[in-house]
Amino acid sequence: MSDEVAGRRPSIRDVARLADVSHQTVSRVINNHPSIRPETRERVQTVMAQLQYRPNRAARALVTSRSQTIGILSASSTQYGPASSIAAIEEAARARGYWVSTANIAPQDPASIPEGLAHLTAQSIEGLVVIAPQARVFRALAAQQLDIPYVTLQSAEVDPQHALSVDQIAGARLATRHLIELGHRQIYHLAGPQDWIEAEARMRGFLEEMSANDIPTTAPILGDWTAEFGYYAGRELLQVRDFTAVFSSNDQMALGLIHAVRDEGLDVPGDVSIVGFDDIPEAAHFWPPLTTVRQDFAELGRRCVDLLLGPAEGIEPAPGTIVPELVVRGSTGPAHRA
Repeated sequence: MSDEVAGRRPSIRDVARLADVSHQTVSRVINNHPSIRPETRERVQTVMAQLQYRPNRAARALVTSRSQTIGILSASSTQYGPASSIAAIEEAARARGYWVSTANIAPQDPASIPEGLAHLTAQSIEGLVVIAPQARVFRALAAQQLDIPYVTLQSAEVDPQHALSVDQIAGARLATRHLIELGHRQIYHLAGPQDWIEAEARMRGFLEEMSANDIPTTAPILGDWTAEFGYYAGRELLQVRDFTAVFSSNDQMALGLIHAVRDEGLDVPGDVSIVGFDDIPEAAHFWPPLTTVRQDFAELGRRCVDLLLGPAEGIEPAPGTIVPELVVRGSTGPAHRA
C-alpha cells in the first residue's frame, strides 16, 4: 500500500491512480461491464486486492440502481425449518455475489408486516423471500403492493404464482406409508400448530395416506413443535396405549415422545415406532436414531435465489416443488399389536 493511502480507507480514485486508468474504468470493472479489456480488468483487480479496496455498496446502488441485496421477511426464524431456509438462501446468494438482509416480524402483529417490508425496501432490495409459515401472514401480505420480484416458501396453495416449496404432503405420506408397510394400523399423528402452513400440509398427507389404505384414524393432536409438548402428549397417550406408532410433525416433538415411551418402561421401536419430520442434525443421534423425513434446504435456497435472479449460467431452471426423502433409522420397526 502506498504512503498516500496508508492510514485511511482507500478510494476509487486511489485504485484508478495506481492502476493508471480513469475512475470510470474502475467503476466499470466493479460493475462487470463487458467493454473492459481482460488485461485492464486484471490490473484493476490486482490493485483493488493490494489496497484491500471494497466498493461502497450504498453509492454503488445509487449509480447502478442495483443494491446486490435480497431481502427476507421471516416470521419464525427460530424454528429449524425457517432458520435452515434462511441459511441456505444466504449461502446461495453469496455464491451469486449478493447479500441478504433479514427482517423478523411478529405474525400475531399485522402492523409488523408492512413495517418489515418498509425496512427492507428502504435498502433497495432487488428481490424478496417471504418465509412466513403462518397463514395469517399471507393474508396480511395480500394487502401489500409488492413491486419487486418475490418468492414465498412453503405456500404453494396460499400463493401459487410465487411459491417455492418442499412437498410437505408427499413427505407426510412417505412417513405414514413407511409405518403402514411395517404392519402398523393404529397410528397417531402429532401435528404442529393449527395456523402453520406446513403443519396443515403434513396433517393432510397423513390423513390422505391413511385413507388410501382404508385405515381408520383418530383426530390428530395439535402440538407446538417443542420436545416438551411431545413428552407431555406421549405421557397422556400412553395412559390408554391404543396405538403402535406415531408420526410426529417434527423431530423435536418426536424426541419428547421417545422420552415419554422410555419413562413408561417401554421400548422404541419394540413397543412404539416413531417417525419425525425435518431431519435436524441431532436426529441421527437420538436413541434410537430417528426415522424422519429430510428436506433439502441447500437446494431450496439455490432454487429460491435462481427464481429471483434467474438461473446461474449453465444451470437449467428447476421446478418450484422439491420432493423430500424418507431417512429410515432405528426408531421404527414391525408392528406389535396394542
